[in-house]
Amino acid sequence: MKRVNFNPELELKKIRIMDDFNKDNGPEDVADPALSEAVEFDDEPVDEAVLHERVIEALKTVYDPEIPVNIYDLGLIYEVKIKDRFVDVDMTLTAPGCPVAHTFPGMVERSVELVKGVSGAAVELVWDPPWTPDLISEAARLELGLI
Repeated sequence: MKRVNFNPELELKKIRIMDDFNKDNGPEDVADPALSEAVEFDDEPVDEAVLHERVIEALKTVYDPEIPVNIYDLGLIYEVKIKDRFVDVDMTLTAPGCPVAHTFPGMVERSVELVKGVSGAAVELVWDPPWTPDLISEAARLELGLI
């Protein structure tokens, strides 16, 4: 039997984000305190390594609408750069003709902006190198039954 770590708050956040995404509105701009630590930005110093981990955890709550795997483990996130609390994300999609290409980066950006300590975010959609199934993490391969 496969053991799965279940976090009800993350699952609720994922469901709400995907519901908003399916309405083609992206996630709500107003942070729900029950779903996110970050309701407002503070001036408290934040270690960039800690902030990077928080951003990765937020990215793992965003799921590809066609594949039941989060975008980080799916290998769609190529780079996360943080400077002065501002997060730049380079990401790709599984295919250039992906039907969510026009809305998905905005959804990812809003999810990152909800992270405690982030002052803002920008997501750039890149196509080089092209995504291949080789980029899927081992955990996601196991979840998908590929290994």
